[in-house]
Order: sequence, then C-alpha cells, then structure tokens
Amino acid sequence: MAGGAQQGAGAKRASANTVGHPSYGFVEWFRPGEYERTETILPDILASGASYLRTHLSWAEYLAPGGEAWFDWLIPKLGGVIDLLPCIHYTPPSMSRTGRSSGAPVDLKSYADFVDHVITRYGRHFNHIELWNEPNNLLDWDWRDDGDFLMFSEMVGGAAYWAKQRGKKPVLGGPSPFDPLWLDLMGERGVLGVVDAVGFHGFPGTWDSEEGTWGGWDMHLGEMRRILDRHNPQSEIWITETGYSTWRNDEVEQARRFLNAISVPADRLYWYSWRDVPPDVPVQEGLWFDPRHYHMGAVSHDNQPKLLARLLSEGGVARLEQVLGLTTPHIAKGASPVVVTGGSGFIGSNLADSLLSDGHDVIVVDNLSRPGVDRNLAWLSERHGDRLHPVLADVRDARGIEPVFADASAVFHFAAQTAVTTSLVHPLDDFETNGRGTINVLEAVRKAANGRGGKGAPVIFASTNKVYGALEDVAMQEFDDRYVPSDEKIRENGIDESRPLDFCTPYGCSKGVADQYVLDYAKSFGIPTAVLRMSCIYGPRQFGTEDQGWVAHFLIRALAGEAISIYGDGKQVRDILHVNDAVAAYRTVLDGIDRFKGQAFNLGGGPANAVSIRGVLREIEELTGRRLETDLSHWRAGDQLYFVADTGKLERAAGWRAGMRWKSGLKDLAEWLNENRFDGEALPRSTPRHILSPRQVQA
Repeated sequence: MAGGAQQGAGAKRASANTVGHPSYGFVEWFRPGEYERTETILPDILASGASYLRTHLSWAEYLAPGGEAWFDWLIPKLGGVIDLLPCIHYTPPSMSRTGRSSGAPVDLKSYADFVDHVITRYGRHFNHIELWNEPNNLLDWDWRDDGDFLMFSEMVGGAAYWAKQRGKKPVLGGPSPFDPLWLDLMGERGVLGVVDAVGFHGFPGTWDSEEGTWGGWDMHLGEMRRILDRHNPQSEIWITETGYSTWRNDEVEQARRFLNAISVPADRLYWYSWRDVPPDVPVQEGLWFDPRHYHMGAVSHDNQPKLLARLLSEGGVARLEQVLGLTTPHIAKGASPVVVTGGSGFIGSNLADSLLSDGHDVIVVDNLSRPGVDRNLAWLSERHGDRLHPVLADVRDARGIEPVFADASAVFHFAAQTAVTTSLVHPLDDFETNGRGTINVLEAVRKAANGRGGKGAPVIFASTNKVYGALEDVAMQEFDDRYVPSDEKIRENGIDESRPLDFCTPYGCSKGVADQYVLDYAKSFGIPTAVLRMSCIYGPRQFGTEDQGWVAHFLIRALAGEAISIYGDGKQVRDILHVNDAVAAYRTVLDGIDRFKGQAFNLGGGPANAVSIRGVLREIEELTGRRLETDLSHWRAGDQLYFVADTGKLERAAGWRAGMRWKSGLKDLAEWLNENRFDGEALPRSTPRHILSPRQVQA
C-alpha cells in the first residue's frame, strides 16, 4: 500500500492475503426457479478453486409467490458446499416509502426484522451476512439529503447490531464508484462500529462512471483503511464486487484484471461474475441497456469457458500466473517484426519457430483459447528468448490488436475458429472470429500502411479447402476402404483453384468470406496479400480433437489405448500434409509475394499423400503394435467424401513441393507425441526415433 496507508489489524490480515496464492470467490445472482442453472454452475465454480460465493437474498423475491420455497432450496444448496455470503437487499415495493423495490422501508426496523428472520431460517448455512438495500439507485436514496442518509444509516446500523447479537458477522456493502465521504459519514453515525467488514465495489476498465474517479487499488483501499482505522480498526476490507466485461472479446485482459485484483491488500475478493447474463434477461436498467452488463462472466451465458475460467479450472491462480507470465518484451527501435496471429497454435507455432530460427523478430498474437497452446508459446519462449514477442490478445478486439501491426514487415494470419461442429453450435462466434477478426487484421495493416506512406505489410492468410463446399457434384466410386472420383483428371491431379467456390456450413462461410476479403484487399487497397487453402495439416505441436486435427487426435487416442470415434464410414479420402512442408510453403509464398499478391493457392499433400481415414487407422495400428477400437458416428454437416488438393499452381509458381510422404510423417508425429505427451512409454521400444527438423524437409 503506497504511503503506508494500510494500518491496524486489517493491514495484517490484508498483507497475509498476498502471501502465496490468495483465496477468492465469485458473485452470482440466482433468479427464482433457476434450479437447473444453479445445479450446473455450482460444480464449475467449485472446480475453479473458488473459496467463496456471494449471492443475493432479495427481500422482495422472498415475499413474492414461491419465493420462500425457492430460497429454502437455494441457500442450503449453496451454503452446504461453499462459504456463502448472502446479500440482503431489495425492499418489497409494498413496504417501500417510494413504492419501488429497494426504496427505504416505511418502518426501518422491518429491515432488521427480515434479517433476523433470515438468520433464524438459514443462519446455519453462513457466517457473514451483507446488509445492503441498493443505495446506488439515487432515485431511492439521495445522499445529499440528510434525511435519506439518516434513514439508511439507522436501517443498516440497526440490522447490523442485531445480526451481531445473533452471532453473525455483518458486512456493509459499498457504493460504486467509491465515496470516501459517504463511508466516513457511516462511521460518524456509528454504523462502522458494528460491522465486521466493509465492502468495496470497483470495476476499473469497464464502467465509464469510474474512469474519471478511479485512482487505483492502492489509493482507494488506502483511503478506505484510514477511515476504518478511525472508526473501527478491527474491521476488514472486502472487495465484494469487481470484474471486467469482455464485451470487446478481450478475454486475456479479463484474466489479467482478475490476477491483479487478487493481489491487492484486501481481506477477501469476490469477482463479478461467474456466468454472463443471458441475452434475453433484462438487467436492472433494462434489456440491453448497456452491452457491458452481459459479458461480465468468467464463462459465457451458454457455459462456454472464457480464458479466466479455463485457466482457473486447470490449476487455479498458479496456472493463471504461469500463462499470463508470458509477457510482451519491448521490440528494439527500428525492428520490423513478422506478426503471426494464432502463433501459439499448431501451424502458427511451427512457422514462428522457423522464422525465429532464421533470426527474425516475431510477434505472436494469440488469445490462448485452445487448451494446450500455451505450451507451444512457452516452448517458443524457451527456444528463442527476446526475439519472441508474445501479445496475448484476440483478433476480435480491433482496438486491442491495432498497435501490434504498426511496424510489421509481414503478417501470417492463422487466428481462427477452426471446427465445423463448433460453427454449427455457435455460428455468431464463428463469424466474429473468422470474418470480423480477419477484417480487423486487414484494417490494422491498412492503417499502418497509411502511416508509412502507403507501403503495406504482406498478409498471407490460412484458408481452407472447405471454401469449395462438400463437392456433392463430383461423382464418386466407392471401394472397400475409400471413395475415388469417377473423373480421371481429378483422380490424377486433385481439385484445383478453378473449382467454383461453394461455401458450406458456418465455418466454410466465415472462412470463405475472410478468404475473399484478403484477396480483395490486394485489389482495392494494394495490400500485398495471398491465400493458402489448406487440406489436412498434421505434425508436431498439434493437440488434435475430434472436431479439428483428426490425424493427431487419432494418434493421441491410440497411444492412450482409447477408442476412436469416426464420423461417417471412414472411407473419406484426404491429402494430408506434414507441417514442415506447410511451413516451407508459407515462407516460400512470402518470399515471392510481389509475384503472388492477390492470388489463392491450394496447399495439401496432393495425390501422392492421399489416404482414407481407414488407411490412416491401419497405419496407426502398425506404428503402435495394437489393434484399435473404433466406432462409427453420424456424418458431419458439409463433410467431403473426397478432397485431394491439386497443388500444381503452387508448385509451378513457387517451386514448392511436398517433401515428406504421409507414412513417414505419421511416424514422425507419433514419435513426437510419444516423447512429449506420453513420456516415451506409449510406443513399442523397438520403434526407431526419427524426428526431422523443418530445414530437413525444405523443398
């Protein structure tokens, strides 16, 4: 605490909180009847490592029809598994002086009577009780009015005194923004003398109302401590509400704000909140009065974890510190780094490693949303030190990423939502990442070009073969283990770039839109851009799932001795390409960008590396020495029976050619997974070690 402001008994407790990994809690409001939502959320909050939970016990809701039964279920449910802080507020309109919920009660003692009733009925489920009546609503409480202030202090002070007599520890809530004059007046009226803790509300970076008054945690808590030391030195300081809205998709910043908040000298922290408000639920000010209200959670309204929730669930504060410790070193003046968005991902990290190995400064932009990719970032940092510049940001956050591109010499854009199945469940999120995210990158590059006299950095975009659609018009012949096109030319060469675009599934549409925007920025704005429409890329540093990265996913399951699910019948044919060959292609296109700008190229293994899913599974059985257990599942939307890229255009224009055959590449990936994920124990001991470097497969 700056200036020695933290004093008294509270100071000792607060300093103790900063040792090691401090405990924390969440704020979550549960509305009457949300039984299923409560049952879903509670285990996740516990899994995050939270020690505390703050929720409301609304006086108005309690007296409404069904309210008593609801709280009879809710309070024991919550208090039975976590340290619960019920917040008593919202006077019933029928008992309010104003006729509005949260107005001052007609009989101020009624508030204390209700608190007494709550303690009698539920007291065994909590130790502390928060006394509040929503004083932020100045229509109900006008702090410039001595009468209103005296009413509030009498109401809360009386309830606090009685709660203490009943063996509970009263907590006084705090207004937002923080008002030291109000707090001091509460002390003069004797309220601070009968409470065990005082709450602080602060949302730095989120609410406009605080931007002109926010002076930092040290200043505000130090001021608070000085006031408490005059009136009640034993009183603790609790941060009963703080949080950060991800309405601009800046999930990394939310995680940073959380980590910062738990390190401040307060005795307890409650983060607002665990889950986003559903989009069809009005907040106090009304439905969508302010979009920031709807993105305060650590998980989305449909329970998709944001970065904060995922890291806490993976390892608590230690995991959060570990990942956010991958900070951004400053680039020396005059440096012209290469920017790799999605640079912690599979292909991005391999490309970044190749560039760094050749002496380039590289900025890696990544939101770390995909589990496991932070391991790739840590690997890059260990190998390359100060030439690597991680920027933990999201391409959907245009304002947040813009400075990254100011001095870029080139941009490789890999950041994306990569799964067809996910796009079908969350099409808006898919578009925001793949469509809007790509526009944000292009616009950031264009703005930087305008600042440099019109010279724009080259942008090379990772597109997909899904822009060609499901290829339903290509006649197929079905054999025992594969589909083969009836057209001899396609059988011999694959699908070339003259194939009409036919976007299918939200993923195909969003990537296709991005594909076309990247090409158009070369035509409309003169930005040197190129597009690589990729087939299935595989190799080291891939953490595959059923939805994306199927070659790695199959190997991971096989090495773990687990069953493999196959979508469709397994006869689908793909041309799989080792990541080292893909890296070589990207670098080759950059080297020749003056010749290639405004063009799209297919990138895959070609006919020489075409193999069916069943063929890959047979080879995995050979590598692992064990028979695989497989089961068939439904076909996925937009799945292609056959896609083999005709890479002739790239070969002729750039001299690139796939250098690793698929069986050797599969073996390479199996060995990497065995050593890096299974501690060398999953493959037969007789399997020779064979890991090629990117330079060994350069064309």
